Amino acid sequence: VPEQPTLGNTDYAFEMAISNIRYGEGVTKEIGMDLQNLGARRVCLMTDKNLSQLPPVKAVLNSLAKCGINFQMYDSVRVEPTDQSFLDAITFAQKGEFDAYVAVGGGSVIDTCKAANLYASSPTSAFLDYVNSPIGRGKPVTVPLKPLIAVPTTAGTGSETTGVAIFDFKELKVKTGIASRAIKPTLGIIDPLHTLSMPERIVANSGFDVLCHALESYTALPYNMRSPCPSNPISRPAYQGSNPISDVWALHALRIVAKYLKRAIRNPEDREARANMHLASAFAGIGFGNAGVHLCHGMSYPISGLVKTYKPKDYNVDHSLVPHGLSVVLTSPAVFAFTAQINPERHLEAAEILGADIRTARIKDAGFILADTLRKFLFDLNVDDGLAAIGYSKADIPALVKGTLPQERVTKLSPRPQTEEDLSALFEASMKLY
Repeated sequence: VPEQPTLGNTDYAFEMAISNIRYGEGVTKEIGMDLQNLGARRVCLMTDKNLSQLPPVKAVLNSLAKCGINFQMYDSVRVEPTDQSFLDAITFAQKGEFDAYVAVGGGSVIDTCKAANLYASSPTSAFLDYVNSPIGRGKPVTVPLKPLIAVPTTAGTGSETTGVAIFDFKELKVKTGIASRAIKPTLGIIDPLHTLSMPERIVANSGFDVLCHALESYTALPYNMRSPCPSNPISRPAYQGSNPISDVWALHALRIVAKYLKRAIRNPEDREARANMHLASAFAGIGFGNAGVHLCHGMSYPISGLVKTYKPKDYNVDHSLVPHGLSVVLTSPAVFAFTAQINPERHLEAAEILGADIRTARIKDAGFILADTLRKFLFDLNVDDGLAAIGYSKADIPALVKGTLPQERVTKLSPRPQTEEDLSALFEASMKLY
């Protein structure tokens, strides 16, 4: 171990941390037994208002009732959470003195539950203590947390496997989050039956998140080029850069997306496609949860945070929002055209998996080939034509760039460093896709 790491020296190790995962049709019925096995006496069940009426939550409630589990339900999770919605959930958790948590929903619900568990377990901490630097203090988590069982209902975020919780910091109009291995769920219950109640656009946008998780983690800066090297393993970030284990998961997830995403969107009855996308979400989560993501995600946070009036189809919400997967994928053609010069072989390999014919391709064209492949993929799936179609114009670019700059946790994992001018050019190139 380096005796005294100096700034600028690179890491020499990476660590794999994932939740336990259980997969199977109908496996949600086991959750009450899991809580009995944990000796849980007071359980917090978190979900959102829409889901509280849908089959996934009913399946969990049935299992809790059958096993006589004492629980309280919190169904006020906000889709695309904010610092305030996190704080509301944290207050509920602190008052409830729970000894276990269950999160039923998409990434918004699971992330909110992670934050509630963390701050209820660390009641003297200020909210910004654990929030990623430079917005928060980015302190390492040293307190023991309560068990958390995550039941994902979308095939997207992979939040059931990761130690990351994302929220919209309203004061700065930018997304940030908490990243620590300590907050990852104890168990992720992946029940493909839950994806059958997802509307078409939610399937699409969740799937785009999986796509970008796989592409970004596979093309991220390698772990042994990331600096500084931590002086203590507790300081090694959750997002460490691409590494040989994450690469396996990222590529496998990408192959599943290429094969099944279009089918899952177009045919809600295609159980094979939806089940495979549910698994792909977890696979990509294992990959990016340790390797990290880079520019698509870094740039997506202000795209979501600065939303004006956009309300997506199929989302039953009372506020404007750009779904996370959509905010990520709209910049993907521009981003990968930009990053490809650093590791063109990987970009070309990704393009081939997504259907490009690379037999006569030149290595220097890798970025353009991947960008064109992504554009075609998005066009086939009726995705909004760039940032202009969701309410942005060139006049918004300075604010979008300003919102990307604090996202160093992810932007520093880009294989190619970027200036403010580079970011401006990437946002401009993403205004129109087709």
